[in-house]
Amino acid sequence: MAQVRTQKSLKSVFGISLMAAALTLSACSSPATDTDVKTRQDSMKSWGDAVGVMGDMIKTPDMFDAAVFKEQAAFLADDAATPWSHFANQDAAGNATEAVWSNADGFSSEADNFQKVTAELNAAAQTATSAADVAPAFGQVGESCKSCHTEFRVKNN
Repeated sequence: MAQVRTQKSLKSVFGISLMAAALTLSACSSPATDTDVKTRQDSMKSWGDAVGVMGDMIKTPDMFDAAVFKEQAAFLADDAATPWSHFANQDAAGNATEAVWSNADGFSSEADNFQKVTAELNAAAQTATSAADVAPAFGQVGESCKSCHTEFRVKNN
């Protein structure tokens, strides 16, 4: 009776499957543009998470935790400059509208304003003891996000 060498066969099938998966993944991406889009989207998602934590405290002042708010505001201010250099390549549009590049001065102004208002929120958060202490500065951050997204982000349907 012939002996079947299953172990070697399984290794070959596994190896071929891994190679096929790796080739498929590499064919689906463009490293330069994907890196730019991913970097700025990851940064902005983190901003959204921080704003969500702080926003919950603004909406429910009884749950205000000064230490947590301070931490989130500091993160936002520290990271506020991160994504802007990743808009240099127009081929890496992602969710950005064409206006990012055709109205570069306006886009730059929005980026500068975001950095300014997050720094102001961080400053207010350092001495805050209640949601009322940070609510106006937090509102300015929200307005900055909305203002930029109005012209420079593709609308979700």
